[in-house]
This record gives sequence, structure tokens and C-alpha cells, in this order.
Amino acid sequence: MTFEEARNQMVEMQLRERGIHAPRVLAAMRAIPRHLFVDAALQPRAYDDSPLPIAAEQTISQPYMVALMSQVLELTGFERVLEVGTGSGYQAAVLAEFAAEVFSVERIALLAECARSRLMRLGYTDRIHVRTGDGAIGWPEAAPFDAIIVTAAVQQVPRPLIQQLADGGSLVLPLGEADLQGLARIRKDGAALQVDYFGECRFVKLIGEYGWEA
Repeated sequence: MTFEEARNQMVEMQLRERGIHAPRVLAAMRAIPRHLFVDAALQPRAYDDSPLPIAAEQTISQPYMVALMSQVLELTGFERVLEVGTGSGYQAAVLAEFAAEVFSVERIALLAECARSRLMRLGYTDRIHVRTGDGAIGWPEAAPFDAIIVTAAVQQVPRPLIQQLADGGSLVLPLGEADLQGLARIRKDGAALQVDYFGECRFVKLIGEYGWEA
């Protein structure tokens, strides 16, 4: 099976059959070469229904979780998005297919540099910006953001992210304990926050001032 065939099978069997229906999300997942976001030895497994290890003891999320988090943001194509936890850069690439601009913060310098180089090679130079730092502090000078996505688990919502979220915007993140979280979407309506949950998930812990200690 070619990588393109594996990618199409992933979309049909792992995503569409589980309720991923947003056309832009499905198109992005079908188009982006996920195998280029993992080490060469893992490329034959790139389209498996599971997370995979990357450098620095981190992971690239399961394709379904990437698609679900992207879908519940309900992007229309004009949003400026903040991503906390660049990792391999795959989630940022997916978002950049149907958002105006993505700002991604990665705590681990090695991952940030590798992701930046990879995304540049794939042509995302103008749409994705990557920096090294504590993502839970956000990217204040680029705020406000229409949407924020956190790809690491938190016990409580980092205050700076709420402050940097535009009114009417959505924040999606794994919220809970170290070994099990609920995928939460928080919508900001003035001073009010509306929270919805989209099932259980398991992410690596967010390390930093508003997360776990390193």
C-alpha cells in the first residue's frame, strides 16, 4: 500500500466512520503527508490508529484525535489560531489548511526547530509561526486569537490563554489528571465561559508555570 492509499484509508476508516464530518478537516487529513512528521523507521506506521513516539519522549497524536480537536474548533478559514505544544508540527499543518494563520509554541527547543524546518520544507512559511517557550503563557504580542488548541494535558485552564482568546472564540484542550483527561471545548462569551466535553483522551502532561513541574 502506498502512503497515499494508507492516508485515504485512514480518512475513511478511522475518521469518517467515527463521526469526523467537517469537509475541511477531512480534506486536510487526506492531503498532509503524515509520514513526513515521524522518523523514517516509523513511517510504515504513520497512518496507524494510534499515537507514535517522536523525539524528547513526546508523541504525535492519534490521527482521530488530531481530526477531532480540529473539528470541534469549528474554523471557517479566516481565524488566527494559537497552538500550545508544536511537537512534530503535524497538528499545526492540519490547522493551517483551513485557518488564516497558526502561531505555535513548543517548550522543547529541539522539537521546535525540527518542526519549523519541516513545515518550511512543506511550504507553510507564511501561515505557521513557531517559537520556543512556555506555551501556557501564550503569545501575548500576537493576541487575541480566534481559537486556541492545547496538545498537552492540564489540570486547570491556564489563565493567560483565556485572556488571549478573542470574545466568541474557542479553546480546546485535554482537561483532567495526568493519566486521563476529558477533551474540553471552552467558548468565551464576554465574562462567561461555556464548557463542552467530547469524550476521554490521554495526552502527555503540559509542563510549565500553569501545568506540571518538569
